[in-house]
Amino acid sequence: MTDLSFLKKMELWLLDMDGTIYLDDHLIEGAENFVNTLIEKQKRFLFLTNNSSKSVRTYIQKLYTLGLEFVSREHVYTSGQAAASYILKTYPRKKVYLVGTSDLQEEFERSGIPFSDEPELVVLGFDTTLTYQKLWRICDLVRAGLPYIATHADVNCPIKDGFMPDIGSVIAFIKASTGREPDVIIGKPNPPILEEISCMFATERSKMVMVGDRLYTDIAMGEKGIRTVLVLSGETSMEDLQMSPFCPDGVVSSVKELVALI
Repeated sequence: MTDLSFLKKMELWLLDMDGTIYLDDHLIEGAENFVNTLIEKQKRFLFLTNNSSKSVRTYIQKLYTLGLEFVSREHVYTSGQAAASYILKTYPRKKVYLVGTSDLQEEFERSGIPFSDEPELVVLGFDTTLTYQKLWRICDLVRAGLPYIATHADVNCPIKDGFMPDIGSVIAFIKASTGREPDVIIGKPNPPILEEISCMFATERSKMVMVGDRLYTDIAMGEKGIRTVLVLSGETSMEDLQMSPFCPDGVVSSVKELVALI
């Protein structure tokens, strides 16, 4: 087993959700005890997800339903929130065309971002209500040269019985039609979301650890100066790891194994 003694020195735990804490509507075995241990030992933690299809309010409700009744808004951060913050700083008062769910629209509205049929930039989120008309419209706007932001780039979203296509698949569709990729991708492992977290918690990156199941998002965060632990309860297998350019600081079957190491 990899030496994970460094975990006791971590000041901020960043926890992926899909595939790490739960799958679909079921907590992964040991997840509740793991989170309760973080609380008991007064460790700061943040549920950090690239899934921008749900608002913080929806995530809190889900975690509460799964038995994690202590969770509040301060414990959850999504790529949708990070995207809203980035837009406010980089494109203040600019009007947006958003491809996303009503939950993502709620997050943007909460931040005061204006929407328009004549937008000044386009934002692509993980839209589980996606229609051909939305795809057609965003392709027209991207082709016209408007600034193009994506909340994240995950290709698939893990579910209990496999995977569902995620935003990365839509990015590929748009590129095939327009020849363009997003100008900026906000979520893990890209700098914008980590910069937001660093500001929020005033914590050195060397004192942060990312726990997650995806090599190209969660574990790739290690290239930005934080520690990483791969869990094998979601998308990634040991075979995948052996073929990957991203190397975690540790590998465990699930968060259940981390309880004794906090």
